[in-house]
Amino acid sequence: MYNRILLATDGSEHAIRACEQAVQLAANNPNASITVLYVVDGATSKTDVLHHSNTIDLEQSRREKLTISERRIKEKDIAYDIEMLHGEPGPTIVKYANENRFDVCVIGSRGLNSLQEMVLGSVSHKVAKRVECPVLIVK
Repeated sequence: MYNRILLATDGSEHAIRACEQAVQLAANNPNASITVLYVVDGATSKTDVLHHSNTIDLEQSRREKLTISERRIKEKDIAYDIEMLHGEPGPTIVKYANENRFDVCVIGSRGLNSLQEMVLGSVSHKVAKRVECPVLIVK
C-alpha cells in the first residue's frame, strides 16, 4: 500500500484524471495522504504577472487551478496538503519527490504528439526517468 502519495498537477484535464487515480490509491488506506504539488513554471510565471494586478490575485488564480483536485480529495476524506513551488516543472518535481521520499508519484500525461515528445520530452517522462519511487502516468 502507498501511504505517501505525490500528485503532481497543473490543473489540466490530464492532471484531474491523475487526481482521480491518486484518490483511488489512497481511498481504502487510513494511513494514506496526498501531497498536491503545483510547480509555477518560470516561463508562464512572467505572463501570469502581466495579467494580474497584484500578487493576491495571482496567488488566487494559481490556487483555482487546484480546486477540482482539492474537492475530489476532500470528498473522500483523505488527508492532504498543497505545495506550490517555482521552477522548471520536470526537475522541480523530481527534486521534491526524491527529497521527501514519497511511496508513489502520480502525474498526468500531456498527450504530446510523438514528434514534440521526441524533440522536447514531456514532463511526465522526465519525472518517470529520474524519480526514485514508482511513477503512475495517467492518460
